[in-house]
Amino acid sequence: MLFPSWAFLLFLAVLVPVYYLVPKRIQWIVLLLANGVFVCFAGLLGAVFMAVTIVTVYAASRGIDTLFISQRDTLAAMKATHTKEERKKERLRFEKKRRGILVACLVVNFGILFALKYGAMLGRLSAGLFGTKAFGQDLALTMGISFYTFSTVGYLLDVYRETIPAEKNPLKLALFTSFFPLLVQGPITRFETAGKALTEPHTFSGERFLSASLRIAWGYWKKLIVADRLLVAVRALCAKPDVYRGDFILVEMLLYAACLYADFTGGIDITIGVGEMLGVPIEENFNRPYFSKSISEYWRRWHITLGEWFKRYVYYPLSVSKPMRALSKGTRRFGVGVSRRVPVYLATLLVWALTGAWHGSNLTFLVWGLLNGAVILLSEELKPLYARFHARFPRLTESAFYRGFTVIRTVLLLSSLRILDCYGTVKDAFSSFFSMFTTWNWGAVFRGGVQSLGLSYFDYAVAFSGVLAMFALSMVQRSGAIRPRILKRGTVFSVCVLLVLIGTILIFGRYGFGFDASQFIYNRF
Repeated sequence: MLFPSWAFLLFLAVLVPVYYLVPKRIQWIVLLLANGVFVCFAGLLGAVFMAVTIVTVYAASRGIDTLFISQRDTLAAMKATHTKEERKKERLRFEKKRRGILVACLVVNFGILFALKYGAMLGRLSAGLFGTKAFGQDLALTMGISFYTFSTVGYLLDVYRETIPAEKNPLKLALFTSFFPLLVQGPITRFETAGKALTEPHTFSGERFLSASLRIAWGYWKKLIVADRLLVAVRALCAKPDVYRGDFILVEMLLYAACLYADFTGGIDITIGVGEMLGVPIEENFNRPYFSKSISEYWRRWHITLGEWFKRYVYYPLSVSKPMRALSKGTRRFGVGVSRRVPVYLATLLVWALTGAWHGSNLTFLVWGLLNGAVILLSEELKPLYARFHARFPRLTESAFYRGFTVIRTVLLLSSLRILDCYGTVKDAFSSFFSMFTTWNWGAVFRGGVQSLGLSYFDYAVAFSGVLAMFALSMVQRSGAIRPRILKRGTVFSVCVLLVLIGTILIFGRYGFGFDASQFIYNRF
């Protein structure tokens, strides 16, 4: 059930009134049933895999929680009759059991994720090496398995760390895992923030409903007017790497940057709006990322919840782990600076390798991740040089011109790395990128070249007008979110803005008979 479909709008139109009309104590049960319908629409096999995640994570979290309670009781009873060494031994025994449960659950759930995301790739590899029939299929593309697996495993790790207690009701954990707006493209949520909101009673609010409708309409506006229109040209450029080269690649980079932003943020707008409509707050996943002045700042603003997940559950534990501390100690003979950098650099590169692998099974994604990590580390190494430059030219570096330069530089750098998203092989990606510096063909681009990409000049005018509108709104939102300001102007004004959004979608959006509404780009991750 795609967000940009009449089926989803009908689903939402039925769910919202039912949700608020039933007794408040069973609202969460209605929502759980709605989640089940949504998940089953994606495929019964996907529902089975989700059920496995819910059952295993619930059993593991309850088992770990029970062991914590048993450990506290046992050690308290041993305090008066056993030595400190004996109590330590008993504590390590409980810790080993908890770790065993955690590892077993992680193996099961990440094993499912790995098999579904990379099964087809392994099947093709096996067929190529051994001449066997290819096996496996990309089931995960329609299930949002990456998002709910990360969210639910994050809950399990928080229980293991004693950050939160284990949920006693398996249906409430199922509600958190299967919350339907989050299955399309996230964001990745934490149980301690979303779990309570999903199960507590909610009263209908007309102002909240109108606010949520504005957010949802803006999401559809970005998706159907800008993203789906530009995606046609991006796909055409990526499909023929031998034909579209040189300056066409710069066009591709810029179109893809606008397309991906409109697509991903549009989907998140719909997700957050649906959550708000149901009284469930969902974390923001973007903070005007294209205004970033460095690549590290960009990744603090783009797909925020994914970055936070890797930081919290991979980067920090890894960088202070015993093997890393031992490695740091072993490299002290090369200097204190080197010994301090080794854990940080290795943890950073591993996180970015995993981030690339999370995005897809192609080698292009792994290379993309490692390049992002390498650029971030290089920027860290150059910080002293940047500091000297800023000290030497303070008037220049504090000027609007220089800030604009750093923003454009960051966008172009990120767009260059994203070339790897667009092609099936690393060779095609690098060959296309470097052709910009060897082939000068702006004449071919503007003499009918852009019209060969499946869009008319009218389409380009609409899409670029949409991009300018998104840019203008981002500039306005530097002083705060715009929806509260719209709502402050009164209900009539707010409804008029909503009708304008809906009207422009109906007039300029890409939808209707003969049009195949595209799934959100990040759904394939």
